[in-house]
Amino acid sequence: MFTGIIQGVRIISAITDIEGGRRLRIQLESLIDNLQQGASVAVNGVCLTAVLIEKEWAEFDIIQESLDRSNLGALRVGDHVDIERACHYGDEVGGHQVTGHVDCTGIIGEILISPNNQDVTFNCEKKWGAYLIPKGWIAIDGISLTVVGVGENWFSVSLIPETLQQTVLGQKVTGDTVNLEFDHTTKVIVQTIQSLLPEIKGQLLSDLNA
Repeated sequence: MFTGIIQGVRIISAITDIEGGRRLRIQLESLIDNLQQGASVAVNGVCLTAVLIEKEWAEFDIIQESLDRSNLGALRVGDHVDIERACHYGDEVGGHQVTGHVDCTGIIGEILISPNNQDVTFNCEKKWGAYLIPKGWIAIDGISLTVVGVGENWFSVSLIPETLQQTVLGQKVTGDTVNLEFDHTTKVIVQTIQSLLPEIKGQLLSDLNA
């Protein structure tokens, strides 16, 4: 489990294609402290398992499903990624509960810059709009953010200078791809209601015809 509070931006130093996926080597530097083989680390919001640890770097295997669903498949050596170590029970939760299971990717559609603020609009498939609520939560490349506006196939967030300086969003431009994880609680509620609707509709029709 993660909180969406990014602990650092780190660089990809090696990429190796493996059967059924690929392996990333990331220069974790100080973020490698006490990291154990098999531990979970969120990379651009994707929960990955450390398979090899040496000095200041660690390697992570990515299965094809994660490559298809996220922007990790487009990474190149020298690119930067958001890093968050898994949280521990008792840690302060400054963001929200993030699973590291990315739902889909979105595209940066528009960036509006104003003093001490940056409003960013992201485009995504219409079907994901059911999980978007103004003032609700979303994780973008692993960053816990509050949704500001919602449209038919887009949503927006506002970024403060601290977020731009401490995460990869500060390096992104219009047209770039980001990873999206929608709030888990919202997904459960929406999916539960959607599964019950046919039954409720059937019962209403039955009552009307009685």
